[in-house]
Order: sequence, then C-alpha cells, then structure tokens
Amino acid sequence: MKQPLNWKKILTRTCWVLTGIGMVVLFGASLQQKQQKLCKDISIQISGVEKHLFIDEKDVMDLLNTNGSAIGKPISSLNLRQLEQMVEQNKWVKNAEMFFDNNQLLQVTIEERQPIARVFLTDGASYYLDTAAIWLPLSNKISARVPVFTGIPVQKKVDTALIQEIISIAKYVSVDSFFAAQIAQIDITPDKKFELVPVIGDQIIRFGDASDLENKFKKLAAFYKTAWLQNGMNTYEILDVQYKNQVVGIRRGTSKAFADSAAALSLIKNIALFPPALDSVLAKPKDTIAVKATIKTKPTPTIKKAKTPKMLMPKNNKKNQKPLRT
Repeated sequence: MKQPLNWKKILTRTCWVLTGIGMVVLFGASLQQKQQKLCKDISIQISGVEKHLFIDEKDVMDLLNTNGSAIGKPISSLNLRQLEQMVEQNKWVKNAEMFFDNNQLLQVTIEERQPIARVFLTDGASYYLDTAAIWLPLSNKISARVPVFTGIPVQKKVDTALIQEIISIAKYVSVDSFFAAQIAQIDITPDKKFELVPVIGDQIIRFGDASDLENKFKKLAAFYKTAWLQNGMNTYEILDVQYKNQVVGIRRGTSKAFADSAAALSLIKNIALFPPALDSVLAKPKDTIAVKATIKTKPTPTIKKAKTPKMLMPKNNKKNQKPLRT
C-alpha cells in the first residue's frame, strides 16, 4: 500500500530551493549593477616600520596611472590583480592588495619592505637590504638608521652566504639598543671576515664570521662592563672575540710586535710540518734569513825559544878586573 505524499515536506523543500535561486539571482544582479558603476576615487593605505615610509601615496598613484587613471572608469574594466602586480614592481612594495567597497572606492593597501642593513660595495655603490635579501635602492625621502656594512665585493654572482651573514648580524645589532648605538659600521675584509668599528673607542673589533654571533656579542658586552671600563676606552688597539669563552685584547702600540710574533710562530709551524730535504740543508743558503756564520779565531801566538843568558865570570867582568878573593 502506497504511503500518502507529504505535501508539507515537499512544499518546504521547494520554498528553500526557490529562495536559494532567488538569492543567487539577486546577488548576480547586484554584482552586475556594481560592475557597471564607475570608480569614484582611490584610497591608499601604506604600512611601514615606525612610519618611516620610503614610498608615499604619490608614488603609488603614479604606478596606478601608468595605463591611465582608474577614476571614472567602469569597475568591470579594471583588472585588480594586474594593478596589484603593477604596484609591486616597485622594489619598496612588499605586498599590494586592492578591492572596491560599497561606495565604489578603490581601496589600496600597501605593505612596505623593511630595510635591515645598508651596504657599500667596493666600487662605491650603496643599497639597502631587507630581511628577504632583496636589494633596495636608496631613497631621497628618508635615510634608514640601520647597521652599515662596507667592503662588499663586486661579483657577477651574488655571494648568498655572505648576504645571509650580513642579515644575521644586522638583525642582532638592530634589536640590541646598546650595540645599535655603539657600532658605527662593520667592515668586511678580503677573506670575508667581519670587523666592527665602534662609535666610542679607537680600536678594531675582530668578529670573524657570523657563527656563534650571540655569544660573541655577549662576550664583547661583558668586556665593556669590566676590563674596558677599568683600563680606559683607548687602552686596546684590537679586540678579538673569535676565540671561545674569551676576548683577546691587544694593547695600543703592541700590535706590530704581536703580528711579528704570530708570523714567526707560523714560520716555525711550517718548518715543523714540512722539514727541508737533507741536500737543501747542506746546500749554501740563498736567502737572507739563514746565513752561514763565519767564526773568526785569533791566531795562536808563536813563542820563540828563549836564549839562556851568559853568566858573567869574574874574569870577563869588565867592571871588576881584579880576581876575587878566595
């Protein structure tokens, strides 16, 4: 026996379906109506670090107007994704997002890149670096107060390892209020080691590479609090924090002697590791380091045979011709 149809249930489902269809139609109609409307204006919001903006609203507007002004154009004719990519061509723009609000205003949100260091190349060129290792051009609007690195070698291929070390050191210095004020610049040596130049104190701080950098800075801070304050700021010419659990300080005026001693020690080690062959040892030296010494000896004096003096007999004594009495 067939069960009677539940017309109430069927009617309820039908109402829900019709309601859904109606909502879709209304949404499509409103969207189509909105797309036919014109862009009334553009609102630009730029977020930066401590409001130090390297790009302003005029720069963004110039980028948006590359292919003509968007104001007054139908919303449907504007490709927002294309506009976002156009704005992101500026090196200082990290991210750009756009949408139209209910008042037909184009809302533009810009996230600016954060410079972490300023670098000087060996050819004199200068750039900023951000945390993503993006090279940023200098700005005539503002100068960022970030750690300065000099001596970056000019190469066809960027040394990514060196750049990452620069970013690591710059991050640490930037968040440490003491070293941010104390470190004037950081030089990179030809062997890609770091040397810190302080603001207060006339010395060089040999930092080495960026490995174990937190402990190196902690050792340096401890040295400032103890030995340096006791002995004076200009007592040491060189500070070396590359050694484990210690800071090596070279007093002013003794660095040349220290360097000569180090060179002599290195020479001794090389001789011990690579002893010369026997024939080279016996051969006459050709350099001025080891010269064969000639020892001059005094001549042995010759002793002539002494003559025995003749005895003066009484008869031969001219002073006394008289015979002696017996």
